[in-house]
Amino acid sequence: MALKLVIGDKNYSSWSLRAALAVELAGVECEEVLVRLYQPDSRAQLLRHSPTGKVPVLLTEQGPVWDSLAIAEYLAECYPEAQLWPQDRQARALARSVCAEMHSGFSALRSHLPMDLARDKALTELPDAAQADIDRICAIWADCRERFATSGNYLFGQASIADAFYAPVAARLRSYHVVLPTTAAAYVETIYRWPAFRRWYQAALQEVKG
Repeated sequence: MALKLVIGDKNYSSWSLRAALAVELAGVECEEVLVRLYQPDSRAQLLRHSPTGKVPVLLTEQGPVWDSLAIAEYLAECYPEAQLWPQDRQARALARSVCAEMHSGFSALRSHLPMDLARDKALTELPDAAQADIDRICAIWADCRERFATSGNYLFGQASIADAFYAPVAARLRSYHVVLPTTAAAYVETIYRWPAFRRWYQAALQEVKG
């Protein structure tokens, strides 16, 4: 069977976006299966595909792979020629570290600035905890860009899993009009120019209009 990626609403599902960008980076043919979230039958529909009842899940010939980080690692192992992780060992370790931090942290950012790609409005007040998360994210981006700026405009020069993981954050910061340092603002622009992200973004806007 061909790969299938089960995702949620493109406007809202940040974890689905991460997995979809990883699939694009792998350059592999993959059918997209969209399950609308927040509907009465959403969980029942998701349980048809995923043992967790959550998105994303990658359906493979050997069985399902769920959780965006597991999906990214699976794709990196199956398609090493795509170089989803940086090739340098230390850079790869750093990329994995910042992805793990994204995967398990920044709860205030998630709570107060949920992904909404169609949004174009600042919060009335940005909570201190969310600002602390944003400051940490900007520090991560600045560190990566300082180290790898000579090889491209993404976090590690060329687009990688790290960019797939931080793209939804970049989208949040733009959607909520967060004022950013120069380096962080430039990285947000890089994400919005990334063809893979732009395709998802345009589809999300159409999804909301429809």
